[in-house]
Amino acid sequence: MASSPDQTHFITTTHRSSLLFSLFLAPYLLSIVASASHLYSGVEDEKGVRTNLFPEVLRDEAVARLVELGKVSDVDGYLERTFFSPASIRAGNLIRGWMEEAGLQTWVDQMGNVHGRAKGKNESEKALLIGSHLDTVIDAGIFDGALGIISAISALKVLHISRELEKLKRPIEVIAFSDEEGVRFQSTFLGSAAISGVLPVSALQMPDKSGVTVQNVLKDNSIEISGEGLFALKYDPESIWGYVEAHIEQGPVLESAGLPLGIVKGIAGQTRLKVTVRGSQGHAGTVPMSMRQDSMAAAAELIVLLESLCKHPDNFLSLDGQCERSMMESLTGSLVCTVGEISCWPSASNVIPGETTFTIDIRAMDDLGRQAIIYELSNRMHQICDRRSVSCVIERKHEANAVGCDNGLSSQLKSAALSAMKRISGEVVEDAPVLMSGAGHDAMAMSHLTKVGMIFVRCRGGVSHSPAEHVSNDDVWAAGLAILSFLESQL
Repeated sequence: MASSPDQTHFITTTHRSSLLFSLFLAPYLLSIVASASHLYSGVEDEKGVRTNLFPEVLRDEAVARLVELGKVSDVDGYLERTFFSPASIRAGNLIRGWMEEAGLQTWVDQMGNVHGRAKGKNESEKALLIGSHLDTVIDAGIFDGALGIISAISALKVLHISRELEKLKRPIEVIAFSDEEGVRFQSTFLGSAAISGVLPVSALQMPDKSGVTVQNVLKDNSIEISGEGLFALKYDPESIWGYVEAHIEQGPVLESAGLPLGIVKGIAGQTRLKVTVRGSQGHAGTVPMSMRQDSMAAAAELIVLLESLCKHPDNFLSLDGQCERSMMESLTGSLVCTVGEISCWPSASNVIPGETTFTIDIRAMDDLGRQAIIYELSNRMHQICDRRSVSCVIERKHEANAVGCDNGLSSQLKSAALSAMKRISGEVVEDAPVLMSGAGHDAMAMSHLTKVGMIFVRCRGGVSHSPAEHVSNDDVWAAGLAILSFLESQL
């Protein structure tokens, strides 16, 4: 049957359209699909190793989010976010949104910790926890804590986009802990200690400087929690496979080595003390110097004692035997002591202070050595106070033993870090530095629940707890890529 002119025109037009599609549109669309596949699924080298670096997510977006989070503050002019403050709640909501964008199921627990969980292909498997803290010190930098949270979310977002999140062999849970710094209540790890089950019920009654307790703060945010409720936050150790944390180094070693990433071998033990010296308040112009019971002058002598003891512990401690010598070597290399806060009453220029209070932070890798320092310090402080006819009360506000990172986890993290550095630089990095951490981290609290491992990220000049704190965009990228490489081992 012959075609009509209209039919012939239709067939010719359709053929031309098909030809145009084949010649021009199809290759264009295929190129778009190929580009998307390259961006999110990665390409493989001859050994089947992914070579895609995902800079759009792991670097550009991650840096933008760190900057955005760094603007969420309780004060104008500098960064400050403390436990359950308005800025802390806003930051938690922001982080929760990013978690959901990465395909995670989210919730906030009764201590303000923000959780995001990927079920993986076997929800009954033990879960891997990855986290860091969303709170800050006063006048903080934007990377401390936040980098570990954002790097983990970014790595999981890559897996979500590439449709591999559901292929994980175990659940992965990112946790943004509500309080690690301990600024508001002078007690660190409120968030992670609750999850690991080591936060005592008495912590709910700790007051801040205004007399508001932890329980008051929670109640003001419509959270009613009792001792039983606090214990209910504890994770079952049998349900957890391990905990991993990426954190800025807060020291100069990586920068000196010229490498963006290092592996943490262990975390120094820490003691926080509050010292209250009480003397006799009096007129600055009428009380003779020989008759004064000046609490501030006494406190000054105590602080100088602390500095001398921590600079030269061997001049104060008398130790015998190989064990003691090993402890002294550890103290000489790791002991640090700080007075970070001091106040007096009535704090007037023409009044002899009747009461002076200051804090002491003591850290060392050797727990027995740290306790020996505290014992010696306490004895000598009381002797000075007795000589000056003032009273001296020393309170322990925080105690955390040194923590060793798990060898198996550290080995896996080291492989992931080396892989990330190679993928970015294109050069083989022979080894990653292994460091001890003088700073406390949530991993210390989480070690009571499960095995822990940490990656350190280079920061400029080793500066932290300061607006000058800085991590380069490429080092943020390296951190995210290392976490991604580690997660790929869980596929």
